[in-house]
Amino acid sequence: MLSSSTLFLLVLLAIGFIAKNQAILIAVYILLGIKLLKLEDKVLPYIEQKGLFIGVVIITVAVLVPIATGDIGFKDLLASVKSYYAWIALISGMFVAYVAKDGLQLLANEPHLTAVLVIGTILAVIFFQGIAVGPLIGAGIAYLLMQIVDNVMKIFT
Repeated sequence: MLSSSTLFLLVLLAIGFIAKNQAILIAVYILLGIKLLKLEDKVLPYIEQKGLFIGVVIITVAVLVPIATGDIGFKDLLASVKSYYAWIALISGMFVAYVAKDGLQLLANEPHLTAVLVIGTILAVIFFQGIAVGPLIGAGIAYLLMQIVDNVMKIFT
C-alpha cells in the first residue's frame, strides 16, 4: 500500500507533468527514487539538513559564471552603478538576504508553517512558472509580516 507521502509525491508528479514544470518533475523523480531504493532514512535527513545550503551554493556558482568567464568585470560593475536600476537591485538584494535570515529562524521555530510555505512554493512553481527558492524567502517575508501584524495588533489591544 502507498504511504501518504508517496501518494503526495505522485500527486505533485502529476501536477508537474500537467504544468510541464521540469524542476518539480526532477525533484519528485529524485525523491521517489530515494524512496524506491529505501534510502530515505539515510539520504532524506541529509538533504533536509544541507539541501538549502547546497542549493544556494549551486545558484551562487551559476550567478557568478559570467564573472569567471570574464563576461562581467570591474568595468561593467562601475558602469552599472551609474544606473538607478543598479541601486534598486543592490537594495533589493540586501533586503532579500536580510529577510531570508529571519526565514531560517521561523522555519526552525515554527516547523508546522514549513509545510504551508512549501505548498505555496510548489503552487507558484507549477502554476506561475516560479522558481523554487520560495520556502526560505517566503519564510523570511512571512516572519517580517508576522512581526508587523503583531506590532499593529499591540497598538489596538
